[in-house]
Amino acid sequence: MKAGRIVLIVIGTLLALGGLLALAGAAMLGWATLAQGRDGYIETPTERYESSGTAIVSEPFTITFDEPLPRFVRERLGDIRITAQAADPGGEVFVGIATQGDVRDYLLGTAHSELREVRFSPFRARYHQVPGTGTAASPTAQDFWEASATGQGPQDVTWEPQPGTWLIVVMNADGTAPVTAEVTAGAHSGLLGPAALITLAAAVILLGVGVPLVVIGARGIDTTPAGPPSPAPGGLEGRGGYVAPATLTGMHYPASLRGELAVPPSSRWLWLVKWLLLIPHYIVLFFLFIAFAVLTIIAGFAILFTARYPRWIFDFNVGVLRWSWRVSFYGYAALGTDRYPPFTLHAVDYPAEFDVEYPERLSRGLVLVKWWLLAIPHYLVLAVLVGGVAIAVSADGRSVLSVSLLGLLVLVAAVSLLFRGTYPQPLFSLIIGINRWVFRVMVYAALMRDEYPPFRLDQGATEVRDSLP
Repeated sequence: MKAGRIVLIVIGTLLALGGLLALAGAAMLGWATLAQGRDGYIETPTERYESSGTAIVSEPFTITFDEPLPRFVRERLGDIRITAQAADPGGEVFVGIATQGDVRDYLLGTAHSELREVRFSPFRARYHQVPGTGTAASPTAQDFWEASATGQGPQDVTWEPQPGTWLIVVMNADGTAPVTAEVTAGAHSGLLGPAALITLAAAVILLGVGVPLVVIGARGIDTTPAGPPSPAPGGLEGRGGYVAPATLTGMHYPASLRGELAVPPSSRWLWLVKWLLLIPHYIVLFFLFIAFAVLTIIAGFAILFTARYPRWIFDFNVGVLRWSWRVSFYGYAALGTDRYPPFTLHAVDYPAEFDVEYPERLSRGLVLVKWWLLAIPHYLVLAVLVGGVAIAVSADGRSVLSVSLLGLLVLVAAVSLLFRGTYPQPLFSLIIGINRWVFRVMVYAALMRDEYPPFRLDQGATEVRDSLP
């Protein structure tokens, strides 16, 4: 792997990643532009807010302009709108916006509620209750409000943000307690549309530069074997140790994953620090897998129009999966060896190898559905096997512990190595079987084969074969 090609992949990956983030940002800004609707506001749901005191006060929010805003920005900055209505149909509500200092002075000594947190779906409001014995003067008689409205029925306050620290206050019009009101908040900005277009243009530029750099860098990397490939099971050999499907029948799947358990077993303690030793591999794989994703999208379009997976992309992607499997086998997906994995996409002599037979033709139609729709059953199974399942929840419904079957099995193997110095062979076979399932699904989801992955654990160091001709 030449340094120049790696530099191209790294730079292209960073640019492409920035382009994807910009594209996501443009989509969000575009959605916000459309969500402003006919009246031009993005609004929260109307919910009931309550206080046993004389007022409901929002959290303070600070607006700062370090420099004078350009006229274009200032004219399109927008405004916020607060709509409040007394819960009692005959009651009069007051809603106002003022600086934090003025509101604190006004409510000093009175009992009121400061809003600390609001959640929707389901709605929940958390307050800080400020004690007091005083009585608030009528809010309508105060002259410090920047914007306010009072009366029966829905009352709207529209305010253009200004520098400072501000509070929103909802009260009864006469200042009495308690306060119960239906409130909704909305915001409008004329900058959302232009910001969406600018962000979209930035995304196009970043992707337009980054993706070609990834393609050029990946295409220039030699993925042919660096030396004699590892022997395939049963003495049969193929590209990278892979046994060609023409020689096998029955349970064969055209993606071969091999993992040979170290003899003697791995070190008792090295697994404790492998996470540190593997950091260089994790950094490289981060960039390689982004390149993998970009090239898979390109391959998908190629398949759609030509029914062929570009060979150089195929070889590169197989190399990335091969590299990933070696790192996984050394690390915490198997702990199968203490031999440090090589930095190469090639098929080499290593206790863990992976290969996929190149398909001459692929279905144009399947490329549209197999990576998401058809693979859903496998994703559900793998969510249990390797994705992690919450086994305990806190009172508010948040998961506090998550574990996967593969993680538990590897942990058992690690404990056995630590205390007994042995790796149970049946446990190793099961771990390899789970990893084999994972990589078959990765091959299918990456559009590299049309054969549907089997729902089975082919356990053992080598592939399960029914028969040989």
